[in-house]
Amino acid sequence: MTMTQTAPITQDVLTIPRKMPEGPMNLVGLTREQMREVLIAHGTPEKQAKMRVGQIWQWIYGWGVRDFAEMTNLSKAFRAELAESFVIAIPEVVSKQVSEDGTRKYLVRIAGGHEVEVVYIPEETRGTLCISSQVGCTLTCSFCHTGTQKLVRNLTAGEIIGQVMMARDDLNEWPEPGAPKDETRLLSNIVLMGMGEPLYNFENVRDAMKIAMDPEGIQLSRRRITLSTSGVVPEIARTAQEIGCQLAISFHATTDEVRDRLVPINKKWNLEVLLEALRSYPKVSNSERITFEYVMLKGVNDSDADAHRLVRLIEGIPAKINLIPFNEWPGAPYERSSNNRIRAFADIIYNAGYASPIRTPRGEDIMAACGQLKSATERARKSRREIEADAGLGG
Repeated sequence: MTMTQTAPITQDVLTIPRKMPEGPMNLVGLTREQMREVLIAHGTPEKQAKMRVGQIWQWIYGWGVRDFAEMTNLSKAFRAELAESFVIAIPEVVSKQVSEDGTRKYLVRIAGGHEVEVVYIPEETRGTLCISSQVGCTLTCSFCHTGTQKLVRNLTAGEIIGQVMMARDDLNEWPEPGAPKDETRLLSNIVLMGMGEPLYNFENVRDAMKIAMDPEGIQLSRRRITLSTSGVVPEIARTAQEIGCQLAISFHATTDEVRDRLVPINKKWNLEVLLEALRSYPKVSNSERITFEYVMLKGVNDSDADAHRLVRLIEGIPAKINLIPFNEWPGAPYERSSNNRIRAFADIIYNAGYASPIRTPRGEDIMAACGQLKSATERARKSRREIEADAGLGG
């Protein structure tokens, strides 16, 4: 099968546009070219536009400045013009919880009053931010708490990169203009493993990650950004070509029968089709391995036979296997595999020549661990909307 396509795969859901019906336009989330176009449209001479974009870009993404009045290398008149037509806005933090292990979980509010969750995980050698790409999720993976919340809409590029900016605010990690460069990073890695399926919101995810990687702003290497997909096959090659980040696959099963139940998207693109796409992934090499995420579910996918079958399935794909002890949530239909069973499974994979780290659950006490993210307030909001609709009160 060919991995090229003429039209992107997207969810048939609303993405709130960058420009709201009333008021100024938000510059956060615009690509450099888009920012150039809107500046020209608002009167900036074409010959100056590229330079102006570079200046504004560094203030927003290099130094975290939100007030045009502070952009001191721009004329006062131009700053006033910017303030009339534009804003620099990011998602609002509704609440922050801090786990006993230092993990931080943020509930952030976006346009329309919707809320998503963002998690920061501090480790000795890095700090990883787990960000969301959609409000809710469409995939209904049976082991995932997020999947029990219906999809509401895609996030805009501004709302995606805004999560990164919000976390840098909270970590107090914006450098001072003119200060010596500090190479140490509290937020050194991004994983698109929060709420939603990133490849069902491809363009907005791509634009946000290009901003994160821009050398004159947040400056994260593409090797420090990992996109996790459940297997939207037509967009996998496009991820390498247009984003260039690391790839992770929510794999979780070694037979179509079990994966159909755990990851329903498998019914559309089964294991054979998915693995064919991964074997031809343009960036696959020993230095850039694909990560296979595998949640360990007692009596479901954790047998020795499963481990041996997994090794056979991924043969020829430079890979590492992240084994994830199941993070239980209220009403979950599964149990976590025992520590002995997980270690035995890991040993089989390791002895076959693959790295098989067992992920240490983080933030379980604040429901911030892998697969646990879900906005209770969004659930409540949804039920109120449905009640109003039933009563004929909806707009």
